[in-house]
Amino acid sequence: MSSEHVPTAESADGIDGPRPRRLTYAAALAGLEGLALVVGGVWLAVLGFTGDPDDRGQAITGGVTVIVLALLPLIAARGLLLRKSWSRGPAVITQIMALPVAYNLLQADSLAIPVGIVLAVVAVASLVLLVNSATTQALGIKGPGRSS
Repeated sequence: MSSEHVPTAESADGIDGPRPRRLTYAAALAGLEGLALVVGGVWLAVLGFTGDPDDRGQAITGGVTVIVLALLPLIAARGLLLRKSWSRGPAVITQIMALPVAYNLLQADSLAIPVGIVLAVVAVASLVLLVNSATTQALGIKGPGRSS
Protein backbone atom coordinates (compact mmCIF):
# COMPACT_ATOMS: atom_id res chain seq x y z
CA MET A 1 0.00 0.00 0.00
CA SER A 2 1.17 3.43 -0.83
CA SER A 3 0.87 6.41 1.46
CA GLU A 4 0.36 8.71 -1.51
CA HIS A 5 -2.26 11.43 -1.08
CA VAL A 6 -5.17 10.99 -3.45
CA PRO A 7 -7.04 14.23 -4.13
CA THR A 8 -10.80 14.23 -3.68
CA ALA A 9 -13.08 14.71 -6.64
CA GLU A 10 -14.09 18.29 -7.19
CA SER A 11 -16.86 19.78 -9.25
CA ALA A 12 -16.25 22.40 -11.90
CA ASP A 13 -16.54 25.12 -9.22
CA GLY A 14 -14.00 23.42 -6.95
CA ILE A 15 -16.58 22.24 -4.41
CA ASP A 16 -15.63 19.00 -2.70
CA GLY A 17 -17.83 16.04 -1.96
CA PRO A 18 -20.88 14.40 -3.42
CA ARG A 19 -23.93 16.37 -4.48
CA PRO A 20 -26.49 16.52 -1.64
CA ARG A 21 -29.77 14.74 -2.29
CA ARG A 22 -31.68 17.95 -1.67
CA LEU A 23 -29.84 19.59 -4.54
CA THR A 24 -30.56 16.61 -6.78
CA TYR A 25 -34.25 16.69 -5.82
CA ALA A 26 -34.44 20.44 -6.51
CA ALA A 27 -32.85 19.88 -9.93
CA ALA A 28 -35.29 17.05 -10.66
CA LEU A 29 -38.31 19.17 -9.74
CA ALA A 30 -37.08 22.09 -11.87
CA GLY A 31 -36.45 19.69 -14.75
CA LEU A 32 -39.94 18.21 -14.42
CA GLU A 33 -41.46 21.68 -14.48
CA GLY A 34 -39.47 22.50 -17.59
CA LEU A 35 -40.58 19.30 -19.31
CA ALA A 36 -44.20 20.00 -18.36
CA LEU A 37 -43.89 23.45 -19.93
CA VAL A 38 -42.43 21.97 -23.11
CA VAL A 39 -45.30 19.47 -23.33
CA GLY A 40 -47.86 22.22 -22.72
CA GLY A 41 -46.26 24.50 -25.29
CA VAL A 42 -46.13 21.78 -27.93
CA TRP A 43 -49.76 20.94 -27.16
CA LEU A 44 -50.80 24.59 -27.60
CA ALA A 45 -48.84 24.91 -30.85
CA VAL A 46 -50.26 21.66 -32.27
CA LEU A 47 -53.79 22.75 -31.36
CA GLY A 48 -53.08 26.04 -33.08
CA PHE A 49 -52.13 24.24 -36.28
CA THR A 50 -54.66 21.41 -36.26
CA GLY A 51 -57.56 22.72 -34.20
CA ASP A 52 -60.03 25.49 -34.83
CA PRO A 53 -58.84 28.30 -32.53
CA ASP A 54 -60.35 31.78 -32.63
CA ASP A 55 -56.93 33.17 -33.56
CA ARG A 56 -54.52 30.63 -35.06
CA GLY A 57 -51.55 32.99 -34.88
CA GLN A 58 -52.14 33.73 -31.21
CA ALA A 59 -52.42 30.01 -30.36
CA ILE A 60 -49.16 29.19 -32.15
CA THR A 61 -47.39 32.18 -30.62
CA GLY A 62 -48.61 31.14 -27.17
CA GLY A 63 -47.26 27.62 -27.69
CA VAL A 64 -43.88 28.87 -28.87
CA THR A 65 -43.72 31.31 -25.95
CA VAL A 66 -44.38 28.55 -23.42
CA ILE A 67 -41.70 26.37 -25.04
CA VAL A 68 -39.19 29.22 -24.82
CA LEU A 69 -40.17 29.86 -21.18
CA ALA A 70 -39.45 26.18 -20.49
CA LEU A 71 -35.78 26.89 -21.10
CA LEU A 72 -35.47 28.73 -17.76
CA PRO A 73 -36.22 25.76 -15.48
CA LEU A 74 -34.43 23.32 -17.80
CA ILE A 75 -31.22 25.37 -17.81
CA ALA A 76 -31.54 25.90 -14.05
CA ALA A 77 -31.97 22.14 -13.50
CA ARG A 78 -28.84 21.40 -15.51
CA GLY A 79 -26.91 24.05 -13.58
CA LEU A 80 -28.09 22.63 -10.26
CA LEU A 81 -26.96 19.15 -11.26
CA LEU A 82 -23.57 20.55 -12.24
CA ARG A 83 -23.44 22.53 -8.96
CA LYS A 84 -23.22 25.94 -10.61
CA SER A 85 -23.93 28.71 -8.13
CA TRP A 86 -25.71 30.87 -10.73
CA SER A 87 -28.39 28.20 -11.23
CA ARG A 88 -30.17 28.80 -7.94
CA GLY A 89 -31.43 32.24 -9.04
CA PRO A 90 -33.31 31.04 -12.14
CA ALA A 91 -34.62 28.03 -10.21
CA VAL A 92 -35.99 30.25 -7.42
CA ILE A 93 -37.49 32.68 -9.95
CA THR A 94 -39.24 29.77 -11.68
CA GLN A 95 -40.81 28.65 -8.40
CA ILE A 96 -41.92 32.17 -7.49
CA MET A 97 -43.54 32.52 -10.93
CA ALA A 98 -45.27 29.16 -10.48
CA LEU A 99 -47.06 30.16 -7.28
CA PRO A 100 -49.47 32.72 -8.84
CA VAL A 101 -50.13 30.28 -11.70
CA ALA A 102 -51.01 27.59 -9.15
CA TYR A 103 -53.28 30.04 -7.33
CA ASN A 104 -55.13 30.87 -10.55
CA LEU A 105 -55.53 27.17 -11.35
CA LEU A 106 -56.99 26.61 -7.89
CA GLN A 107 -59.65 29.27 -8.59
CA ALA A 108 -61.02 27.32 -11.59
CA ASP A 109 -64.04 25.03 -11.59
CA SER A 110 -62.49 22.24 -13.59
CA LEU A 111 -59.73 19.70 -13.85
CA ALA A 112 -57.32 22.59 -13.36
CA ILE A 113 -57.72 22.34 -9.58
CA PRO A 114 -55.66 19.13 -9.17
CA VAL A 115 -53.02 20.59 -11.50
CA GLY A 116 -52.93 23.72 -9.34
CA ILE A 117 -52.49 21.63 -6.19
CA VAL A 118 -49.61 19.67 -7.72
CA LEU A 119 -47.97 22.84 -9.03
CA ALA A 120 -48.26 24.57 -5.66
CA VAL A 121 -46.79 21.58 -3.81
CA VAL A 122 -43.91 21.28 -6.29
CA ALA A 123 -43.17 25.02 -6.17
CA VAL A 124 -43.16 25.20 -2.36
CA ALA A 125 -41.10 21.99 -2.05
CA SER A 126 -38.61 23.31 -4.60
CA LEU A 127 -38.28 26.62 -2.78
CA VAL A 128 -37.65 24.83 0.51
CA LEU A 129 -34.98 22.67 -1.15
CA LEU A 130 -33.35 25.64 -2.89
CA VAL A 131 -33.01 27.83 0.20
CA ASN A 132 -31.79 24.96 2.40
CA SER A 133 -28.34 25.52 3.88
CA ALA A 134 -27.01 22.21 2.50
CA THR A 135 -28.01 23.29 -1.01
CA THR A 136 -26.48 26.71 -0.53
CA GLN A 137 -23.20 25.21 0.69
CA ALA A 138 -23.13 22.63 -2.12
CA LEU A 139 -23.48 25.44 -4.65
CA GLY A 140 -20.73 27.45 -2.98
CA ILE A 141 -23.03 30.38 -2.24
CA LYS A 142 -21.83 32.52 0.61
CA GLY A 143 -24.26 34.42 2.77
CA PRO A 144 -24.16 38.15 3.39
CA GLY A 145 -20.96 39.22 5.12
CA ARG A 146 -19.22 35.88 4.52
CA SER A 147 -16.54 36.77 2.04
CA SER A 148 -14.08 34.08 3.11
